[in-house]
Amino acid sequence: MTDTFTVSGQVFLRDGAPHQIISGAVHYFRIPRALWEDRLRRLLAMGANTVETYVAWNFHAPHAGAAPDFTAGADLGAYIDLAGELGLDVIVRPGPYICAEWDLGGFPSWLLTDDAAAGALRTSDPAYLAHVDEWFDVLIPIIAERQLTRGGPVIAVQAENEYGSYGNDAAYLRAMADGLRARGIDVLLFTSDGPEPLMLAGGTVPGLLATANFGSRQAEAFAELARARPDQPGMCMEFWNGWFDHWGARHHTRDAASAAEELAGMLADGRSVNFYMAHGGTNFGVWAGANCHDAEDAGAGPGYQPTITSYDYDAPIAEDGALTAKFEAFRDVIAAHTGRTPPAPPSAPVRLAPRTVEVQASLDLGAVLDGVPTVSAPTPRSFERLGIHHGVVRYVTTVPSTTPPIPAADLHLDGLADLATVMVNGALVGRLGRTQADPAYGPAGDGLRIELDQPVNTIEITVTSLGRVNFGRHLRDPKGLAAVRFSHQHLFGWEHAGLDLTTLPELDWSAAEPTTAVGLEPVTGAGVHRAELDLTEVGDGYLALPGWREGYVFLNGFNLGRYWNAAGPQRTLYAPAPCWRVGSNELVVVEFSGAGDSIEIRQDADLG
Repeated sequence: MTDTFTVSGQVFLRDGAPHQIISGAVHYFRIPRALWEDRLRRLLAMGANTVETYVAWNFHAPHAGAAPDFTAGADLGAYIDLAGELGLDVIVRPGPYICAEWDLGGFPSWLLTDDAAAGALRTSDPAYLAHVDEWFDVLIPIIAERQLTRGGPVIAVQAENEYGSYGNDAAYLRAMADGLRARGIDVLLFTSDGPEPLMLAGGTVPGLLATANFGSRQAEAFAELARARPDQPGMCMEFWNGWFDHWGARHHTRDAASAAEELAGMLADGRSVNFYMAHGGTNFGVWAGANCHDAEDAGAGPGYQPTITSYDYDAPIAEDGALTAKFEAFRDVIAAHTGRTPPAPPSAPVRLAPRTVEVQASLDLGAVLDGVPTVSAPTPRSFERLGIHHGVVRYVTTVPSTTPPIPAADLHLDGLADLATVMVNGALVGRLGRTQADPAYGPAGDGLRIELDQPVNTIEITVTSLGRVNFGRHLRDPKGLAAVRFSHQHLFGWEHAGLDLTTLPELDWSAAEPTTAVGLEPVTGAGVHRAELDLTEVGDGYLALPGWREGYVFLNGFNLGRYWNAAGPQRTLYAPAPCWRVGSNELVVVEFSGAGDSIEIRQDADLG
């Protein structure tokens, strides 16, 4: 007999009996595949009976023209199967928009090259829906065949995500729901929104379960949800028991006792809950998103706020799987409410011994870019138009002098996203940034005063990208430059050379000089640096880069994410055991402005 999960009035029914969902968000795309089972067992040990995950479209299809990847760490089907084998029900939130502090809210960046679709994201516009349909044709069958109605663990699927915080296109929401049904989704469909009248009005769909997202004042939140939907079960789809961090801002924590008290109230009132997050994991690679507020909304704070690499979230299960005081508090509350003792958690992970690894070879970043095929265009092209998801692009143009010589004037970088280093005739003239998380980068709107005093003047602007905005009206967030002006005059005729750092680019290390060679000047500015170390056993570690400024670290080809010591608060990068190997290991650091000479392996995180 097939298991069942249904709704009867204000109650969920599991196999015909009243059922309370106690779920936790654990995102497969933020965890190395080898650690999926460990993290899910820790969720079980907290007392959960369900796991929830988003599906990040861009994680599976980062570049245009390639079929979506569902292998290795992107094997969504394997993740759902594993959860079911462990005895967990599964809630899937397939997007196409997920927010999640994830780059562009889960949308692939190449979507921004279709002007019609990019101008109509999350609407019923056919140009946008055509992309969604193509994606869902591949994605949804993976979920559908794993539904409870077909013997799998999936009990519910989300139709769209917090749409009431964005828009009110009812036809779009209906198209999402109808599209899921047409592709075989026959389990419970739901929406999730903030517990406010406008959000619930704009984000819910007649006939679909409405759920609420919040972190506190649960009684008030559920009362608002009940006013909108009086005859349905009450569920908090995102119980924000922690929070995320931005570069240049403070590290967030939440008291375990206050979060546990909120949880106890929900469970005692018969509500269902999904912890956001139960285990946050890591924004490995280039996947961290950003927030952006209008000046009038931001007050004295910055408008554009990129998210850090760690997604620890102050969750009950820490970034490296450690069990926190919040875990113990939640476990106690759940056990007391259900009367069941949850299983024991897995043992603590093995840690690497602390050590320092010296850089052994370096390449100048400019020299690396010299070896990249260039693209010519009259105007500066965005990263997306160049086919680059995230990384670095060098823009070069030349400006002849005049008689009399051109007077000094301001160089303006319009649409800068996100950090730029400007050279004129081979000399550094300054840095500009969209965020002031790092004092080395002045406000982009201020421009730079430059002189063009040579017969032919070369302007070189090297731009590095940060996370794309993942929430709100600034969701469309191309990277690079839109235009460059010298005084009032647009500069045309650009050569582009870029590196996509989604994965480790091919590098010719035969051109590198060993940094220990006598008499050699080290590459101290922007460069690519390699270190090697041998291990007799693997374990979890944290990498610290004292003396370095900002960039990415690749461990055996895997991008561990961005470090940004000058901005903080995060000071270490999580290097999980599956990324290491017995024997020789390679560390490659892509540094954008100021290199150090060694890398430290530590046993503990420093998130600020």
